[in-house]
Amino acid sequence: MQTELFSVLREKIGTNILNSLIEEKVFPVAGDNSFEDFGIENSEMFKEIDIIINSAATTRFDERYDIAMNINVLGAFNVLKFAKKCSNVKILVHVSTAYVCGEGEGVIPEKSFVLGETLNKNTKLEIDVERKVIEEKLKELEDQNLTTKEVTIAMRDLGIQRAILHGWPNTYSFTKAMGEMLLGHYKEDLQLVIIRPTIITSTYKDPFPGWIEGVKTVDSFILAYGKGVMNFCFGDPNTILDMIPGDMVVNSILASIIAHIGNDQHYPSQELIYHISSSKINPIKSLDIQSFLFHYFTKNPWMNKDGKIIKVGKHTLFSSMDNFRKYISTYYWPLLKIVELANVLSWRRFDKTYKDLKRKIDMAIRLSELYKPYLLFHGSLSNLVINTKIGLTPNSINIMV
Repeated sequence: MQTELFSVLREKIGTNILNSLIEEKVFPVAGDNSFEDFGIENSEMFKEIDIIINSAATTRFDERYDIAMNINVLGAFNVLKFAKKCSNVKILVHVSTAYVCGEGEGVIPEKSFVLGETLNKNTKLEIDVERKVIEEKLKELEDQNLTTKEVTIAMRDLGIQRAILHGWPNTYSFTKAMGEMLLGHYKEDLQLVIIRPTIITSTYKDPFPGWIEGVKTVDSFILAYGKGVMNFCFGDPNTILDMIPGDMVVNSILASIIAHIGNDQHYPSQELIYHISSSKINPIKSLDIQSFLFHYFTKNPWMNKDGKIIKVGKHTLFSSMDNFRKYISTYYWPLLKIVELANVLSWRRFDKTYKDLKRKIDMAIRLSELYKPYLLFHGSLSNLVINTKIGLTPNSINIMV
């Protein structure tokens, strides 16, 4: 409660009143969604809970497959099983991602998955088989007596391999899709709303503009550019980067609850899928982002730990991976080899220069490979359903605000 996020409330109602309000209304309960009932032994909770919002997830694109499976797939399923035990529960809201669609093109509808469906269309997905693949791989790695780091790399590679096999570009979108499948298939008569936000950025307005916690997704590029670590990247300049402020995602979650809580008689046989996106109503291209960042960091330069101002140059964007790699091979790898040799001959006098340059190259390659599906994304995410089905009344809006 002492974080900057609550500063507006502290100023508005006072620290003492805020603390009293939190003590009265908020009851934190420790739990782990990888366990049934989250490992909680409190039977009273099953009688008292009426709304469940599940946003627990690992969002790393190349997460270890076993970890992503436990949190994004089985964890989501455990939330559903918990919800069905709650006698007064009226709605379960599950926060997924719009990019469960994979590398789609054209207008992408707010459509649910059928259990076992794949984007590849030539394979059949069986979650129990995927769990078996994980178990066998872990046993194989254990028998090889590998280090923790080596096991982590192998399990990350496995996740990407299985995702690509079934048509998804990375472990994150693949496991989030599997989580959705389980929820939709086993929800029975529970009112289920699945929220699919696109790239979540800092807040637009509430509690104040510009707040965000941690560095995620597009923030990695912004920081790398602002710090002078990366001034070139791979991607289509005409790709629309679908970004949505965090407070708009929260407002959409609240709006969906108000619109559908206890209203399962209106949509009894379907789960409700909502894209929280901007590409249809306010599209921004990669080229626009480049321009915004250049002008912002020119006027508001980053200062390094030595107090020196970092000047940014215009960002270079390569529309093909071949040209991107040729650029690195031509301009950066030879320079890195020269600095490495000079560093060895001078008893590591240029150690910092060498490490900084290598980090710059490694980061450019890693980020470009990791975000390639989205830097070349040519789909447009429809938000027709959220505009037509929620239909908030003025009274509902007042309640939400």
